[in-house]
Amino acid sequence: MTSQEIRNIAIIAHVDHGKTTLIDNIMKQSGMFRDNQETSERMMDSNDLEKERGITILAKPTSIIWNDTRINIIDTPGHADFGGEVERVLSMADGVILLTDASEGPMPQTKFVLGKALKKGLRPVVIINKIDKSDVRPEEVVNELFDLFVSLEASNEQLDFPILYASGRDGWCVNELEDERTNLSPLLDLILKHVPKPTVDKSKPFAMLATLLESDPYIGRCLIGRVEQGSAKLNDSVKAINLDGKIIETGRLTKLLKFEGTKKIVAEEVNTGDIVCIAGLTNASVADTICAVEVEKPIASTPIDPPTMSVTIMVNDSPFAGTEGKKVTSTVIRNRLLAEAETNVAITFRENINKDAFEIGGRGELQLGVLIETMRREGFEVTVSRPKVLFQVDKNGKKTEPYEEVTIDVDEEYVSSVIDGMNQRKSEMLDMRSSGAGKTRIIFLAPSRGLIGFQSKFLTETRGSGVLNRVFHSYGPFKGDILGRRSGALICTGTGKAVAYAIWKLQDRGVMFIEHNSPVYTGMIVGEHNRDNDLEINVLKGKQLTNVRASGTDDAVTLAPPKIMSLEQMMTYINGDELLEVTPLNLRLRKKYLDSNDRKKYTKSDLAS
Repeated sequence: MTSQEIRNIAIIAHVDHGKTTLIDNIMKQSGMFRDNQETSERMMDSNDLEKERGITILAKPTSIIWNDTRINIIDTPGHADFGGEVERVLSMADGVILLTDASEGPMPQTKFVLGKALKKGLRPVVIINKIDKSDVRPEEVVNELFDLFVSLEASNEQLDFPILYASGRDGWCVNELEDERTNLSPLLDLILKHVPKPTVDKSKPFAMLATLLESDPYIGRCLIGRVEQGSAKLNDSVKAINLDGKIIETGRLTKLLKFEGTKKIVAEEVNTGDIVCIAGLTNASVADTICAVEVEKPIASTPIDPPTMSVTIMVNDSPFAGTEGKKVTSTVIRNRLLAEAETNVAITFRENINKDAFEIGGRGELQLGVLIETMRREGFEVTVSRPKVLFQVDKNGKKTEPYEEVTIDVDEEYVSSVIDGMNQRKSEMLDMRSSGAGKTRIIFLAPSRGLIGFQSKFLTETRGSGVLNRVFHSYGPFKGDILGRRSGALICTGTGKAVAYAIWKLQDRGVMFIEHNSPVYTGMIVGEHNRDNDLEINVLKGKQLTNVRASGTDDAVTLAPPKIMSLEQMMTYINGDELLEVTPLNLRLRKKYLDSNDRKKYTKSDLAS
């Protein structure tokens, strides 16, 4: 198949607007599967975490054949924390499908990914998705999108975007709302008509930009990218050069693969415009150019936005260390984090002199939380610090910190409490408007530091009905001290298994994080005090037994359900003098210094970060 019969397209959207589900139906309707072949939902979300959380974490290419044309489609993450993936993926595409929810309209991440696509000169195809929902407002959403294109300085050609209305879940799209709703053919036909073919120049020597790096169980380390010029055959000699033109390594193309559906298929030759996977190089990484030996100039690559937040990951030194996980030493933790930093360019790695504490930088709590959750499932035991933002110094020598644009959709009755909460976090309101159906949309510019741990407080204040979305905006002036967690911790004074009677007697002191029979140790945080100071409690104390029995003396022990938090919530809940213990079986909050005498030596102000 020649390069003339190829289209390369990326699907971009805000998280949960339906990209992956739409791709499922495109693959089914294009004849990628036999009629009786079993297929799973969200086939492109390949790892367990993606399936559980319903989000795309890793960008992944696939391809279909439509009217004798190969359409390469790249599914991209919709969450701001994985923006590093989106930027790189767009360099493989000649066009983008911009997916927008028919009721929510353009969200912060829509703006982020669309801005990147427009800067690259790509012309989007706009799909208004989930048009079958009850609260849709397609006309307003189209107007909001047009305003967004204008604010992002789209060219006249980009402003002339085609619009389709669709239900990705039900597998149909239409040019006009009154058209018959049958299948996704209008979209596939539009891609062939609207997205340009790759420009082919076979006279130039082979060169491709490594855009994604992954590990395949059968062929090992493989680099994915688009062939920018020339062609290559199996076993050709190539070299890898970095952005400065320096040679990283030389080698041979031991495996050449193309994408077909959810599988990779072996190819003897690849041409300009093909999205391919190559194996045979051990040192080349993302943003390097893989090319013929005679090529000297690297392919330009987008600089990745810097990390804005970091956590320190250390060896687990709690009394339960080594009892629940197998990978516990600093050496195996270090090697795992180095491997992650190599394959994930949005993550940075630094270590202390003793090489037993590692500072990992990323885009936000979710990205860092996903890394720690992945390690946990691989059998690692680690201790994690509270996330902290990464400060910078501007050209005038002044300290700056990262700011985020926060979009909040909330019921009108909670507007004042949300504004009050955001004001306490030194944020600035940019816009506030009614979005219909009793909802209000408020947009803030807030320092990232103030948003650490805000999500759970926000959900409590809005009774779970509010929606908060955030995306990195820029570095701005340092805002000074920001209010942290107000309530103190309930700290366990002994090691053993918690007793229901003791928990029952202590329930009026605060909210518990543990239940009857939970293993606990000295210095472990077992609950949240209802005052602002820490309180040491004994959850091991059983009822005093006597040989006297009298009617009415035995009260029924009724325990309130414990507060259960996710890994990201726990990371952002802890203060500077507290840590999160992560094992394959449990998540536990603890004090940095387990002994109460040690804690008295180090005041909170010394340890606050």
